[in-house]
Amino acid sequence: MDADESYAAFLEKVKRTMYIDNMSPLATESVVKAAFNQFGNVLSVHFIPNYLDPKNVPHAALVEMEDPKQAEKIIAAMEVYPFMILGMPRPVRARPAKLEMFDDHPRKPGRRIRCCWIDSKDPNFEVAQKIKKLVKTHAAEKSFLLMEQLKEEEKLAAQQNETLKANYRKFELIDGVHEDGTAKQLAHYYNMRISDS
Repeated sequence: MDADESYAAFLEKVKRTMYIDNMSPLATESVVKAAFNQFGNVLSVHFIPNYLDPKNVPHAALVEMEDPKQAEKIIAAMEVYPFMILGMPRPVRARPAKLEMFDDHPRKPGRRIRCCWIDSKDPNFEVAQKIKKLVKTHAAEKSFLLMEQLKEEEKLAAQQNETLKANYRKFELIDGVHEDGTAKQLAHYYNMRISDS
């Protein structure tokens, strides 16, 4: 396969791939495949490593579907309905993949990359310094927002856990009333009929 064909095949792969974000750190390849196989045939799942943030931050992955229409349908559906993987309180986000997200993409035919040092007297040097400062500011803001999001998710998970425990206690109470005969006594007292099923 020559460079043009290889690049064209890569572009087709990008079209049928989704960028999935905000997943639980516990999500594995088999879990992600099982979740998205409901909507079509998943060809591959590639997790994007995050080297800068703590380990308990949400996962991101590139999920390649069998054809682009499947990917488009999933993205459209996830914009309307929250979709959770592993029952975490964070809904998963999906959007179309971009070329830059792939670490194994082939070089575009005819493209050359040139690097050069900028002298401090060059007019572009000041622009580069401003961009560098702006990137640092954005990284700090992103880190702060991520920590706040994790706190909110932990709070929500604790609330969900408490609700689950309260509902289970109610179920046990109702089940206990039925088993110890109290329900039959109350039915007899109020002249009601209950089924034994």
